[in-house]
Amino acid sequence: MSAVLRDMRQVRFSVLPPLSLYVHLPWCVRKCPYCDFNSHEYGKDARGALRNAQGALGELPFAEYVSALVRDLEAMLPSLWGRRIQSIFIGGGTPSLFPAAQIDALLAAVRARLQVEPGAEITLEANPGTAEAARFRGYRDAGVNRLSLGVQSFDDAMLKALGRIHGADEARRAVGMALDTVGNVNIDLMYGLPGQTLAMARADIEEGVRHGPAHLSAYQLTIEPNTEFFSRPPALPGHDASADMQLAVEEILQGAGFEHYETSAFARPGRRCRHNLNYWEFGDYAGIGAGAHGKLSFADRVTRHEQVKQPRDYLAPGATPSQRTIAARELPFEFALNAFRLMEGFDPELYVARTGLPAMTIDAALRSAEAKALIEWTQKRIRPTGRGRRFLNDLLGLFLPAQE
Repeated sequence: MSAVLRDMRQVRFSVLPPLSLYVHLPWCVRKCPYCDFNSHEYGKDARGALRNAQGALGELPFAEYVSALVRDLEAMLPSLWGRRIQSIFIGGGTPSLFPAAQIDALLAAVRARLQVEPGAEITLEANPGTAEAARFRGYRDAGVNRLSLGVQSFDDAMLKALGRIHGADEARRAVGMALDTVGNVNIDLMYGLPGQTLAMARADIEEGVRHGPAHLSAYQLTIEPNTEFFSRPPALPGHDASADMQLAVEEILQGAGFEHYETSAFARPGRRCRHNLNYWEFGDYAGIGAGAHGKLSFADRVTRHEQVKQPRDYLAPGATPSQRTIAARELPFEFALNAFRLMEGFDPELYVARTGLPAMTIDAALRSAEAKALIEWTQKRIRPTGRGRRFLNDLLGLFLPAQE
């Protein structure tokens, strides 16, 4: 057996990676036609009838679900003892459907069971269609110090095409309320939308900047399997038009003082999303909630876990996550899949610290990538080139495990 193959079987950590917590709240008012996340409309998957005979919305099992989250977390505690949580991200679904009292109960339960770092970043995703100033204040008082708003566009026609439940004016009000109550706000915007022109895409980004958020995420709309758009694809701008939109997004945001630090993420100096950075730097995260995923490292292995997806099954007694150990030979690809999203790339020592493998285990892949002009490789930094970012799949393919 070659030395490289032998090293690929021996994972060793002297210091474990940073740890975050992801909490999944799965319900939304209406499933967007482009969404492939584990989200469920009000009445479809929760236990009990959530709509009355007239079709009015009933009450979601908020308290029951929070109790299930705590049960989920407690089952995971033996794998987390002694570790500190650096960030918490509450995603969905539409977490802003949950009353502030339930978010408070959830965060209090987390703090009672885990060591949460002072000043930890605590993000909650919110839909402008469910935004209320009093609710935002309640989230802030519960400990949420960052709000991420799924605006997607400030154009009513685009929002209608995306099947969003809010309008442009609701989005503007939600951004204003979030900035007034929490201050640290991310705005999610999309481009490459059905019927969108370059001028329309520029207008969305420029308006996003004018609101003054600390962070802005800009994603190109992609058609994913198991979505309504996959079954009935809308007419989207062509490849060249979407590429022009992407260049315009980057130009506008960089001109406004935002740092382009990840493929789709832009931040004011010092305001990068710590939680997402931990993903991209291949840190650890515990995932709780219906369909939540997690990654945890131990002294000699790296594992992944996934909870049951359906809320009704998650709420049932005895729901347990599936777990598996990531084969050591798969770790270089898993690391690359995340780290090469970072515009600045990574320090080679980060690879060793996050995978528990020697640096030599990716030497051949790096040499090949450098020869193809997909990366710039120095002693202290490995970063994708412009070509590497454009042909990211080709770059990542070089880190796939060889067949034994």
